[in-house]
Amino acid sequence: MAKALAAARDGHYETAFAIWEPLARTGNARAQNNIGACFAGGLGVARDAKLAYRWLSLSAEGGDPVGQRNLASLLFKGEGITLDYERAASLYRQAAEQGDAEAQDMLSWMLLEGDLIAPDFAEARRWALAAAKNGSASSMTRLGMLYHNSIGVARDPVEAACWWGRGARAGDADGQAMLGAAYHLGSGTVRDPIEAFAWLIRARAGGSTLVAPFFDVVRATLDAEELQEAERRATLPLSEAAVPLQRTNERDQR
Repeated sequence: MAKALAAARDGHYETAFAIWEPLARTGNARAQNNIGACFAGGLGVARDAKLAYRWLSLSAEGGDPVGQRNLASLLFKGEGITLDYERAASLYRQAAEQGDAEAQDMLSWMLLEGDLIAPDFAEARRWALAAAKNGSASSMTRLGMLYHNSIGVARDPVEAACWWGRGARAGDADGQAMLGAAYHLGSGTVRDPIEAFAWLIRARAGGSTLVAPFFDVVRATLDAEELQEAERRATLPLSEAAVPLQRTNERDQR
């Protein structure tokens, strides 16, 4: 398995597939996931949704959380197979319960949407917290949105800004955009137009669409020297960038 993974990381998917296939046929659930993912993405083999579904189903039935998550993704997208949001959510939940951060994040998102599966804001928050604790930057940003929009929790601008700060530092462009907006408006943190623009620069570079209403507005408030400082700050490593401090007594940190 280690040799196959190394080959895949180097882009040698044919070599990796040749190693995984006999293992998959003997019942190795992770190998079944890996060749299913190859068929799903056309990696080293021709893309084949039906074979992807077959192998990912075997992996999911074998209890592999990555196989469960990848099968859920296949069902969610419905590319070459029948779309099934309810089954996708069930599989995401199985993987989430095994600690898979990506599954936790996706399940949280689905539970908030409302038009895919029955919404459940408390569960959405619970899984977002689990994913955030497992390092999911998008879930950190989502928690900020929950506090900002009072979804399943009391509105708390400070907690929203803190979670956006965590997501921003973890590299989520939407978190960076919302943190920039918070610094611009002084919502949940001190007002700081220079810091706001530094985060908005990062967010736009990262492709966030949430930056659009704020970018030009904030830039117009800065003089040439302040713009230069904001651009300098935007080049700092994320670990050195300023973010609001998380409350130490927040129950979510337990």
